[in-house]
Amino acid sequence: MRQLILDLLPADPPSFDNFVTGSNAEALTGLAAWLAPTNRESVFFVWGEAGAGKTHLLQACPAAYCDARLDPQLSALALAQDVYAVDHLEALVDGGQIVLFNLINRLRGGGGRLLAAADEPPSRLTLREDLRTRLGSGLVYRLHPLSDAEKLAALAEQARTRGLVLPPEAFSYLFSRAPRDMRNLAALLLAIDRYSLEHKRPITLPLLREVLQTSLNI
Repeated sequence: MRQLILDLLPADPPSFDNFVTGSNAEALTGLAAWLAPTNRESVFFVWGEAGAGKTHLLQACPAAYCDARLDPQLSALALAQDVYAVDHLEALVDGGQIVLFNLINRLRGGGGRLLAAADEPPSRLTLREDLRTRLGSGLVYRLHPLSDAEKLAALAEQARTRGLVLPPEAFSYLFSRAPRDMRNLAALLLAIDRYSLEHKRPITLPLLREVLQTSLNI
């Protein structure tokens, strides 16, 4: 499943409604409060391992989004916004760190906000000290990846919402053969739904095998 299914990714953009909370309810509640108009805290920082949902949340927010892995200098950061979301801070180079430091100072003075994400908390990032201090002075939450049981429950709920009837063994079959992050699992469920409708066939294990094989050949 190395290339799973760029053409079949979920059509819905990231939102708070389609974020699977799992054990991250506290972080979600904190983020909702931070986004409220009455909030005066300028920085909200989320960290956690790959697949925990950091990028989903940043892209779900009404903010100017920038991914430091793609733009480590933050050269494309729009500087006329009030709310920013900067992802993968661990990838920032020296120039990008200066841009972010200056941005935080400007937002503090003007009432703007920064939502930031990285794979480690501010204190453990390899960034300039004054930037780490700024990032750590705001609200800091860890995002935890979903357990396998939570992923199965979320996948079953998505199937129920779509009106899909899957054989009892379908989820364990998919889990043993597909990437286990929710983005790819949701994409795979969408592919199964489309394939079943296009071929006018019920969802069975043979059909699942065909969908997986098709995905491998994309």
